[in-house]
Amino acid sequence: PQQSGFVPPDMMQQQQPYTGQIYQPTQTYTPTSAQSFYGSNFEDEPPLLEELGINFDHIWQKTLTVLHPLKVADGSIMNETDLAGPMVFCLAFGATLLLAGKIQFGYVYGISAIGCLGMFCLLNLMSMTGVSFGCVASVLGYCLLPMILLSTFAIVFSLQGMMGIILTAGIIGWCSFSASKIFISALAMEGQQLLVAYPCALLYGVFALISVF
Repeated sequence: PQQSGFVPPDMMQQQQPYTGQIYQPTQTYTPTSAQSFYGSNFEDEPPLLEELGINFDHIWQKTLTVLHPLKVADGSIMNETDLAGPMVFCLAFGATLLLAGKIQFGYVYGISAIGCLGMFCLLNLMSMTGVSFGCVASVLGYCLLPMILLSTFAIVFSLQGMMGIILTAGIIGWCSFSASKIFISALAMEGQQLLVAYPCALLYGVFALISVF
């Protein structure tokens, strides 16, 4: 005999007939084309060189500021951590030393790193706003440009005479004056240019010794 069990009332209801249609959910958003979506973003993006921190206009302005010691430095531009120009100038300085028969690339980069670290600590103690290590390395690297002229002159002429000493002292003063001018402009250190120029002169004096001897 069949045993009848309790059947829930839900199962007693008549099931709807299968119509053969698959349920398709309604779209809650309207997809946009990939070209229209990415096109506006690509137009708004800055150039690749600016994303990498390379701005040729700013590099040219910084170079002119160094070459023209009496030109007023733009603090907003000088406060950038641009290392493209300093790397080129360090390579050019090492290359001119190499043409003079001095393989000093290790000394150039080693003295540069120690000098940047020392100036970074000193300027953070002297200034109220503080400064980043990249900004210090950028300014000191750009102000190395007159030293390249000295090392280029050393390829042809000897700098160990009286004229060489006078030229070397002038180049050291040029580099230190330009660096101190940029630092006091970027860090708002009015009236402290001589205090900043002295350690800069010590640093560029070491580079001058490498060029002379």
